[in-house]
Amino acid sequence: MLESPSSQPIVDAHQHFWDLDRNYLPWLCDQPAIPFRYGDYGALRRNYLPPDYFRDSARQNVVKTVHVETEWDPADPVGETRWLQTIIEATGFPHAIVAQARLDRDDVETVLAGHAAFARVRGIRHKPRAAEAPDRVERGAPGSMGDPQWRRGYAMLARHGLSFDLQTPWWHLCEAAELARDFPQTQIILNHTGLPSDRSEQGLAGWREAMRILAEQPNVACKISGLGQPGQAWTVASNGPVVLDTIAIFGIERCMFASNFPVDSLVADFDTIFDGFKAIVAHLRTTEQAALFHDNAVRLYRLDPA
Repeated sequence: MLESPSSQPIVDAHQHFWDLDRNYLPWLCDQPAIPFRYGDYGALRRNYLPPDYFRDSARQNVVKTVHVETEWDPADPVGETRWLQTIIEATGFPHAIVAQARLDRDDVETVLAGHAAFARVRGIRHKPRAAEAPDRVERGAPGSMGDPQWRRGYAMLARHGLSFDLQTPWWHLCEAAELARDFPQTQIILNHTGLPSDRSEQGLAGWREAMRILAEQPNVACKISGLGQPGQAWTVASNGPVVLDTIAIFGIERCMFASNFPVDSLVADFDTIFDGFKAIVAHLRTTEQAALFHDNAVRLYRLDPA
């Protein structure tokens, strides 16, 4: 039976804060805007801080969150973690941090050490270079997962006990599988369901096959989030098959739900997303639902279970 909307404890495994009055985030502060998968993102060019998140999520029982880096000023990558520490001291949120480190930079070792000095840092995200379409993939391109310089930085994650959040289009997931195989000691957490933006029959077939290849590697998990489509309502009918395919491919024990707020506020409100997730998995056992909404994120991000 589906629990009432407020009763299921939730670890929101992917959310963001920013204060544009104090901090420089190029994609939110500069003009012109960058190409963005949800189209016009002008509505995000405002501060988004814990009171805003608590308001948006008030109807859901969010007990912990994981903050993922926000493309902070590249001149000061550890600055975001220092700033988040002040937010943690004031509010207790977030409970884990996925920090920014550009893995192909010469200073990556210093940056990783800087982040690792903060108790709530659990992982790193650096979006590797990606092709615009499946037929334009260039293996080993500078900044990609196959770039030796990028891999040199990636190899340093294990010595700091850091996981890696991977955001890349599904047509790069074969490269991601090779990365997972070559560095088995590093946990990879795929962001935003592998970005299945093309919902055509052909597009979804390509996405499913790529997800299957990646899921063969035991050190990979998947965040089910970021499923919005520009100009379309977020519905159980449109997103349910993608959610269920992902769970079937990775298994319940390697999937978790996340809001991607405030970014996904461009396509739906918080309740639409989480009530949608609950409806999609209502047929699962209570323990399986708890794994998807809470327990897996606690385990994979090494959170205090209390």
